[in-house]
Amino acid sequence: MVAIVTDHTPSVVPHTQDQLPVCVAALYHFTPFADCTAMRAKLLDACHALGIRGILLVAHEGINGTIAGTDDAIARILDIIRALPGCADLDVKFSRAPALPFHRMKVRIKREIVTMGMEGLDPRRDVGHYVAPNEWNTLISDPDTIVIDTRNDYEVAIGTFRGAIDPGTRTFREFPQWFRDRRRDLLAQGRTPRIAMFCTGGIRCEKATAFVRAEGIEDVFHLQGGILKYLETVPEDQSLWDGECFVFDQRVSVGHGLKPGTFDICHACRTPLSEADRASPHYVDGVSCPHCADQRTEAQRRRYAERERQIQLAARQGTHHLGLPRPGARHDAPPGDDTKA
Repeated sequence: MVAIVTDHTPSVVPHTQDQLPVCVAALYHFTPFADCTAMRAKLLDACHALGIRGILLVAHEGINGTIAGTDDAIARILDIIRALPGCADLDVKFSRAPALPFHRMKVRIKREIVTMGMEGLDPRRDVGHYVAPNEWNTLISDPDTIVIDTRNDYEVAIGTFRGAIDPGTRTFREFPQWFRDRRRDLLAQGRTPRIAMFCTGGIRCEKATAFVRAEGIEDVFHLQGGILKYLETVPEDQSLWDGECFVFDQRVSVGHGLKPGTFDICHACRTPLSEADRASPHYVDGVSCPHCADQRTEAQRRRYAERERQIQLAARQGTHHLGLPRPGARHDAPPGDDTKA
């Protein structure tokens, strides 16, 4: 189990009641970086020296990623990151884990720290209005508010806010065109909507709200801290969230109070699997599920079966198998964003 704790205090890593030994820090910040190559080398060297694992993305627009290590190591690397140009107000969400949830440390240079594919957006300047979790219910319960889930289809499928619109997008790149198509329908009704958007941890909404404002709609809001902060802080009996929240780690999903959810992941197509999915005759652990059983060749299934055998062998030997892709990735398709929130 990983329990989320939000804290913005520099150099302070909070503990949870479970006192799990590994600190996990999910972070992002939009700020202009001039020399990403030098920054990559500095961060990679520092993380290796501190024994930190995870992934950081750096781009000319900022930094994004999730890293894990000891409390002291995470505190020290956060000091280093906060000392980077414009990063003093770095947003960090802390959690804890029983063991390092990453096999290695990667620092990658990207065009965007969360991939939308729209030139000229500046979340620092054009971002929508932040709404605290304890005020979110009031906003989305207003009939004049249009609530939009900015996440991808496989995330929305296992849980979302009551009454939210599902764009049905497979990647965040598809969101701008979806919105432009939808916007025409809204304007045809003769009203300018108040729009509230949300995502897992907040970063996608930074760009989504900036984009919608650039499209000429001023009343744009988004959930501060994302779904995870809402599920952590809003009591279940007051919640407007239905289902579970997909997360990009081996938990697969979490529920209210950030308790581990009931979903697993298909190792063949990376689709979240419910208990009913796993009871299907089309489900073979590590090989197929009801969502992909008729979409894979025999050669692919043999390859998946061998990979699963190696994973189980590594588990019995107490070692890691590196061939298991991260949650949210899709086999036999181009990779998407390296990290999301």
